[in-house]
Amino acid sequence: MHAVESIISKIATTEALASMGALLLDAGKISVSDAERIVIFQKQNGMRFGEAAKALGLINDDDIQKVLSQQFDFPCLMANEDSFSRELVAAYQPFSAQVEALRAVRGQLMLRWFINVHKTLALVSPSRGEGRSCMAANLAIIFSQLGERTLLIDADLRQPRQHGLFKLLGAYGLSDILAGRTDLTAVTRIPAFRDLSVLPAGTVPPNPAELISRGLKNCLQQLQSQFDVILIDTPSAEQGIDAQIITSNCGGALLVARQHKTRLNDLQLLKEALQDTGSQCFGVVLTDF
Repeated sequence: MHAVESIISKIATTEALASMGALLLDAGKISVSDAERIVIFQKQNGMRFGEAAKALGLINDDDIQKVLSQQFDFPCLMANEDSFSRELVAAYQPFSAQVEALRAVRGQLMLRWFINVHKTLALVSPSRGEGRSCMAANLAIIFSQLGERTLLIDADLRQPRQHGLFKLLGAYGLSDILAGRTDLTAVTRIPAFRDLSVLPAGTVPPNPAELISRGLKNCLQQLQSQFDVILIDTPSAEQGIDAQIITSNCGGALLVARQHKTRLNDLQLLKEALQDTGSQCFGVVLTDF
């Protein structure tokens, strides 16, 4: 009888280690004896393996997050990695309430915009400092986590931010493509997220509106055959007509407003200006940072 119980215990232990436990062992986070302690504690307290290991002080939240990302093939970064800006919460805190809210936005976009013939969407805001660039970057990350071939274009040729958020060092970008100085090889793959690419703004030109007017449409047509989702960061509307030109070339916009900062009248005027170009306004996302 004791031999049977011993075999059953070993089978249970093996099954528990087959997923999270095995990954923690492989990473050197726990030992075999630790694993046995965890399984016993897990059974006694009706907890999950990771919860039990954390309760025993053997691992921390970062360890659990890394293992979960491996188990579910869900790319994310650990808190001690500095590959990107900390503003990219979708990369560093993928299970936070803030990122869950972004996933809700992604879900609506998938159901109501990208499910049809649309592949491109501009993110537009009335003024600077309303979170548009950060929103675009984080949305791009969570679309790529869904397995969508995602491209983030920094079309803010006045005060670009995406190269800083993703810590890109290349000199060429969208402006250089539009000026004929380079080609689509300026698109940069982001290895940490296998389905994410970024096209930075490139050289800041003296004539951004003119560059966008004459070349963006053709550039987008070429890129649409390579990607499922293309998100475009734009200059704020207060900086010129660029956002209207960009939106008219991609067909639709997601408006970004900041709580306690963006004026409702400014938002309404922007919506009307975009609609006058024949573009659709998908909706408004309110940031509260």
